[in-house]
Amino acid sequence: MAEPVVEVRRSKRRTRTVTAYREGDALIVLLPARMSKREEAHWVAEMQRRLLRSESRRRSPARTSDSALLARCAELSSRHLNGEAVPLSVRWVPPMRTRWASCTPVDRTIRVSERLREVPSWVLDYVLVHELAHLLVPGHDHEFWGLVQRYPKTERAIGYLEGLAAAAGSGPMLED
Repeated sequence: MAEPVVEVRRSKRRTRTVTAYREGDALIVLLPARMSKREEAHWVAEMQRRLLRSESRRRSPARTSDSALLARCAELSSRHLNGEAVPLSVRWVPPMRTRWASCTPVDRTIRVSERLREVPSWVLDYVLVHELAHLLVPGHDHEFWGLVQRYPKTERAIGYLEGLAAAAGSGPMLED
């Protein structure tokens, strides 16, 4: 596996802190200008390690297969919906034009847009809880939103998805 491109940016105004982030495929490391080459090497390696650990923690194992997605739904239903929402199938589908996911309560199926494979796990979890709630309440009424609000990061995830849709110009809507 190829080494990632690392760009080190030094700043005279930065006196103590070291920061790193991804910019495309590159790792950008921000360092104080006075730091030695030895310290730079240490901090580049450390920030690569931290960023990799952070990214792998955010990636949900539910992304790997439809069966993993179904297992994640069972866990979320148990945790947030008293285990009452039980889908028969949950599967990844090609990107949808106007939705992040959809649910058919009659046959208890949930379809999740592959666009969500790259979002943080807490966002994917919100979408799954949203669709699981539809197995119990088909519409978007007060009772439905009461169920969805049991997921503690609902508002944050909605904001993330709204930002993602805005950045895309015309992404999927939150309502289904």
